[in-house]
Amino acid sequence: MASKIDPAQVTETALRLLNETGLDGLTLRRIAKELDVQAPALYWHFASKQALLDAMATEMFRRMAQDGRPGPDADWPDWITSACRTLRRALLGYRDGAKVFGGTHFTDTDHAGLLEAHLAALVAAGFPLDDAVFALSTGYAYTVGFVIEEQSVHPLPGERDERFDVAARAELIGPAHPLAAAAGAGLFTGFEERFERGLAVLVAGIAATGPATRP
Repeated sequence: MASKIDPAQVTETALRLLNETGLDGLTLRRIAKELDVQAPALYWHFASKQALLDAMATEMFRRMAQDGRPGPDADWPDWITSACRTLRRALLGYRDGAKVFGGTHFTDTDHAGLLEAHLAALVAAGFPLDDAVFALSTGYAYTVGFVIEEQSVHPLPGERDERFDVAARAELIGPAHPLAAAAGAGLFTGFEERFERGLAVLVAGIAATGPATRP
């Protein structure tokens, strides 16, 4: 039974179905049906759904890594902003992409090369390794968290969850809370601009608290 499929086929099918079903609807049974096998065949390769999510995140990163480095004249802010922008683009390519990616464990060491390049660029710019790790991991956490919120409103680019209608929300909250009512546009629209503004704040914060500012 297991010889009919391999882990790569299962992972590829799961990533393709993710855009149709979302994370909650992506079951091993659904994937098995798509592959025309019985569900136990998948357990031969993946002991649990979490193991499959780990493989999916690994493949997502592998694809992302092909576009994950800035140009040769990049300075340290370019390395951080490039990493965050590349990650966001990759996650937005899948329904619930950020939820799948966040908190998973890579199944191989292919990610190490890109991480090494980013850390080396920051260390060459004067960052101690601990500060370089902190800068990149903070950018990672910002991006994944931002995209989780973004995908709650726009599950895929061009789609919109109507529960986040700004005008309807303002009417529901009512005049008793005018600031909260008016905040809807800032919370649920303009994600591209807000992401870039957050990146600017992130880079400014790293610069303001980094090694160059210490006695």
